[in-house]
Amino acid sequence: MSGFFTLAIGAILKTETFSALKLVAVCASVIGVILVSESDRGETPHVLLNGNLVSSNTFIDTTEPTAPAAPLFGDFLALMSALFYGCYTVLLKVRIQNESRVNMSLFFGFVGLFNLVLLWPMFGVLHWTGVEPFELPKDSKVIWMIGVNAIIGTFVMLMTSPLVVTLGLSLTIPLALLGDVVGYGRVLGAAYWVGAGLVLAGFFGVNGVALSERDESDRQEEVAIRSAASCTTAAVAASALVSDERDDRMAAPVGASPTGGSDEREPLLRSTS
Repeated sequence: MSGFFTLAIGAILKTETFSALKLVAVCASVIGVILVSESDRGETPHVLLNGNLVSSNTFIDTTEPTAPAAPLFGDFLALMSALFYGCYTVLLKVRIQNESRVNMSLFFGFVGLFNLVLLWPMFGVLHWTGVEPFELPKDSKVIWMIGVNAIIGTFVMLMTSPLVVTLGLSLTIPLALLGDVVGYGRVLGAAYWVGAGLVLAGFFGVNGVALSERDESDRQEEVAIRSAASCTTAAVAASALVSDERDDRMAAPVGASPTGGSDEREPLLRSTS
């Protein structure tokens, strides 16, 4: 849902241009994620073990998880999370616009400071009350991957658009399952491949629109630069012409007109004297 929120908020704040193609791409991405998620949950996954197709339930705990205590409240929190993520990415683009306008090291430093001061105390409260236990990843590689992902995602958002980055996050779901195929020989059903295709189509569709918009913006900027250069050249030429005419009048002899003839006011001055 973050794709819809990002597109809507971006269109309101003028960081995104709303178009039917973007809306179709976002819908395709969301439908693809639903299909991939349902295929992962609804089918019994299999892996290849010594050339034999074996159910992966052999290697994992198949105990049914406990039912959520407040599913509607959980769905509401997930929806609010998508909304706030869309607001964050769009407002970041509005305020910074381009990575060349700000010191990124200083920016990330302040982001970390605000998170440390404003957000970390909330984690402690949730952990101590038992509402949501908090623990760091056990593998240091996971911490590095999270940090690199955050930095790359922010830079990409500033270099492209918030909508492109948001739909790019949707690729993590099919790519994670694809990693199971490559690494563990997992066999996936048709719903996964259809969903993954829709996610990819939505992502590349938005990228195509973003590239065409950037080309159009570059073309308009080039036209504006040429127009400004033409106006500057014309202004310089006009200024030079006026300066030459003024120099000619100053260099003309007394009693002579700038064209070389006699001054018509001279007889009138003599008669009055």
